[in-house]
Amino acid sequence: MSEAVSATSAVPAVLPALPALSAQAERLIELGVHEIAGLPADDLRTFAETIEVPAGGNGALLAVHPDRAPASALASMLRHDGKPGFVVTDMPDVDLFAPLDTVTLPDAPLYLLTGVDRGDQMANWSPNEALPALTAKNRTPLLLTEGIHWLMQQPAVLERNHCFMTIGSRLRKGNGALDARTPAIWISNGTGRDGRERRNAPKVGWCWAGNRHTWLGFASATDRLAQDL
Repeated sequence: MSEAVSATSAVPAVLPALPALSAQAERLIELGVHEIAGLPADDLRTFAETIEVPAGGNGALLAVHPDRAPASALASMLRHDGKPGFVVTDMPDVDLFAPLDTVTLPDAPLYLLTGVDRGDQMANWSPNEALPALTAKNRTPLLLTEGIHWLMQQPAVLERNHCFMTIGSRLRKGNGALDARTPAIWISNGTGRDGRERRNAPKVGWCWAGNRHTWLGFASATDRLAQDL
C-alpha cells in the first residue's frame, strides 16, 4: 500500500463552524477587503443578508473574487501568534496563479463556498495524486485566495502539522503547460529567507506538484454559489 493511499485512514479533525455570513462580511470590511475589491461596504452586507445558504454542514465561506482581491493584497491580513502573513520571496508571480480549467468561478464579485474542508485525510499525498481524488468525490479544490479568506475568518484552522494546500490555483507557462509549483499556506519556522522575525507567521508559499508532505492537507469545498447584488 502506498503512503498516499494509507493516509486516507486518518480521522479528519472536526473544525468549528464558520461564523454567520453577516459576521464574515463585517470582518472583511474591518480588514478593508471591500476597499481593495472596489466594493461599497453595504454590498458585502447586502450579499450576506440576502443570499440563501444551503442547509446542513458547517456554514458557508464568504469570498471575494480573486480578480477583485488578489492573494498579494490579502496575505498580510492573515494573523498567527500575533504575526502578519506574508508571501515567500520566490513567489513574486503569486497573482498569476489562476483557477484550473476544471474550477468554475461565479461571474460575480462575491460568492460563497460550501462544505469547506482542510483535507487532513489526504496529508502525505502529492497534489498530482490529490486532484483526481477530489474530483472523483465531486469536491472542488480551493483557490489560494479562498484559503486566505478562510483563515481571515478562522485563524485557528491553520495549525502546526495541519496546514493545507490550495491546488485550485495553478500557473500556466507560455507553452500552456502547468508550472510545477502548487500554492499552500502554512506556518513559518523563521528559517532561511523567511527571517527569524517571521517565526510562527502565516506563510503563503508553494510545493512541487509531485511531492508529498505529511503536514499538508488539501483544502476543498463542495460548491461555489453567487447571486446578483
